[in-house]
Amino acid sequence: MEILTGHPDLAMVDVSGVRRAINIGLLEEESLTPGDWILIHVGFALSKIDEVEARAALDFLESIGPAYEEEIAAFRESMIEKG
Repeated sequence: MEILTGHPDLAMVDVSGVRRAINIGLLEEESLTPGDWILIHVGFALSKIDEVEARAALDFLESIGPAYEEEIAAFRESMIEKG
């Protein structure tokens, strides 16, 4: 997670190799720094999570197999970047 210069409400994130700008405005009270793990839903950061929780979520998603791979492929095709 990297906060975009000149856009304090946006951050560039990496989701399984796909880079995407997301809105972090809901977390304005959090102390966010590059490298933090955040829970994202439909382009919005919902909460800051620790690496253990993030790894557990990613492991679960990857265990789904083809459904997860299809979702990441669709995510990659819908690339929208700001910056």
